[in-house]
Amino acid sequence: MPILSSPLSSGFSGALLGLTAGLAPGPMLTLVLSHTLRYRIREGCKVALAPLLTDPPIILATIFLSFQVRDMQPVLAVLSLFGAVYLLYLGFETLHISARVLQAPQSRPQSLLKGIITNFLNPHPYLFWLTVGAPILSAQGTHPVFGAGLFLLGFYVCLIGAKMVLAWVVGSSRFLVKGRIYTWTMRFLGVVLWGFALSLAFQAGRLLGIW
Repeated sequence: MPILSSPLSSGFSGALLGLTAGLAPGPMLTLVLSHTLRYRIREGCKVALAPLLTDPPIILATIFLSFQVRDMQPVLAVLSLFGAVYLLYLGFETLHISARVLQAPQSRPQSLLKGIITNFLNPHPYLFWLTVGAPILSAQGTHPVFGAGLFLLGFYVCLIGAKMVLAWVVGSSRFLVKGRIYTWTMRFLGVVLWGFALSLAFQAGRLLGIW
């Protein structure tokens, strides 16, 4: 990868990649939206904050495994399988939510914890830091620390900010949390989570050479 010419270009690259990742459909975004609708905006924002806690160990694990493990595919396959099972559980939980839960006493949402587990068991952050993030961090020019810092700052501000903005937009749309519209919206999000679970299961099969 060519060396980035300036720290500002690193920051811009991080912001662009973060915005793209923040708006891209995936398990984390679906979880942000479902928790926003079920528990309000604050809980959706808690899910969005999960990468701040999960990504540092993910980055370290990716660097370590890239040096210690010649073939990363089995590792990613195992992550995909566990992620698929967890998303099936979250999808089942979301599918069985009705508008009545808005008036009934609710259990603790544990939004941040669910976001952390979902992100840890998703192979995509590992692939991103292995193939894109780590090379960019190592391709800084004359100010490597400053450039890397701006890249990370731009990336996470836009990654988390984009999801929080979407949580605010959805949470402010009051018609989405009324009656049958709410029920069908949650069922749709539950099916979407199941779709991502199947996608991870198929990805695990490809990584293991099953198909």
